[in-house]
Amino acid sequence: MSDAPLVGVLALQGGFEAHIKILDRLGARSREVRTPADLADLDALILPGGESTVMTLGIEREGLGDPLRELAATGIPILGTCAGMIILDRAHLGILDVLARRNAFGRQLHSFEVDLNLDGIDGAAGERIHGVFIRAPWIAERGPGVEVLAEVDGHPVAIRQGNVLALSFHPELAGEDRVHRLLLALVGRRTALQ
Repeated sequence: MSDAPLVGVLALQGGFEAHIKILDRLGARSREVRTPADLADLDALILPGGESTVMTLGIEREGLGDPLRELAATGIPILGTCAGMIILDRAHLGILDVLARRNAFGRQLHSFEVDLNLDGIDGAAGERIHGVFIRAPWIAERGPGVEVLAEVDGHPVAIRQGNVLALSFHPELAGEDRVHRLLLALVGRRTALQ
């Protein structure tokens, strides 16, 4: 049995395979999550980008809503990217004390890429993280326990609340692995405290 952390990736729809490739490259084990049984024994969870309405319907169809909320309540590290950020908000799973605005930067035609500073990400001095924004949301409202890690044009696009990270963008599409490394570091810190 491996000591590598086991990270579940919600695989109902969307870009879950790109996250799995990065996890594999980092030496973590991964599991595609489609049913509540797939949540057993996870060390972390990723909710990928995709189409938030389709993903929400899949969560309802598979009975994943309450199990996902229960898993989050244990303090397990979670990463949500793009649609994953939306699914974590108050209007959906209610795991984060935020309200995400869908397609905030515009439709597909307005997708863009940008390098940005992301608090908590290790890198050389001045090194920025590359973000791919596709029909991206931003945080329209946030509670007092939500830390903003990055902004674009004054809008929060990366946040943290406890062990939950949420990004408006797709680091996995840029081959960027530092956010996944941060998720795995949260796993390590949580494991050390248990």
